[in-house]
Amino acid sequence: MISAVFLFLAVVLDRLLGEPRRWHPLVGYGYLVRKVEHALYPAVPQAEPVWRMRLRGVLGISLLLLPLTGLACGLSRLPWIGQLASVLLLYLAIGAQSLREHAQAVLDALRAGDLPLARYKVSMIVSRNTSELDETAVARATIESVLENGSDAIFAAVFWFLLLGAPGVVLYRAANTLDAMWGYRNERFLHFGWAAARFDDVLNLIPARLTALTYILLGHTRQGWQCWRAQAPTWYSPNAGPVMAAGAGALGVLLGGAASYHGKLKQRPTLGLQRPPVAEDIARAIALVQRSLWLWVALALLAGLLNWSFSHA
Repeated sequence: MISAVFLFLAVVLDRLLGEPRRWHPLVGYGYLVRKVEHALYPAVPQAEPVWRMRLRGVLGISLLLLPLTGLACGLSRLPWIGQLASVLLLYLAIGAQSLREHAQAVLDALRAGDLPLARYKVSMIVSRNTSELDETAVARATIESVLENGSDAIFAAVFWFLLLGAPGVVLYRAANTLDAMWGYRNERFLHFGWAAARFDDVLNLIPARLTALTYILLGHTRQGWQCWRAQAPTWYSPNAGPVMAAGAGALGVLLGGAASYHGKLKQRPTLGLQRPPVAEDIARAIALVQRSLWLWVALALLAGLLNWSFSHA
């Protein structure tokens, strides 16, 4: 019951305060990640065996995850301070309001007919090239970011908090940040970042599918289910596939397709049904994620209440 209450408080804090503008712990953590990276892997080694590069990566994630998780575990056991820390750590981890604000900024620019501004705003939440996107492509990129980051930045963090408390959410958020920084399939990170990418895949395996299920329950259920079953296996990511396919079907829009990353055109599978997205579909995607979050909160509170009732019967 107490974890569900902490979840409710953290979500309310996030809605009221949003993401801290200064002194966010993840900024400091990112700086630490870079320091560890350059200490363990200062340059792309020449003729170094794959196993040794992967071992460097395993050592890196161990140094960056285990002490933080242990610290969170010890902190969460302290009377009063541990409870406050649990709420604050989850609040800092979920970022639902930040995702909403970034997507809303793109929508506002499109509504105002300012395509250059919309391209700039969407470039802040996606890694693809945005300088030549038309309105449909801007809307598509924004919706994809909302759906996928809803899973990565919100629901997976909530899942691990409910399962393991403060240590779980710290472990997940730190691992997810490592994947974002080291999980690239390029010459430098293909092997060094292998462990970070695989560990993040494992941590997101269940949360991603629960997120996809939530999307289809709160959207066009039959379409979402059909897209999940038929299209998710075609996507390049085992966890993003179910989330994106189910979300596209639930919204009744077409996502995926060709996109330019770092100057190279990438042909991606098409996800969803019916029609290309328009600007107002961004608002629908934001609403879908928000409804999904409150459903998770309600179910957690209900489960906690039932557990408390049975234990005190």
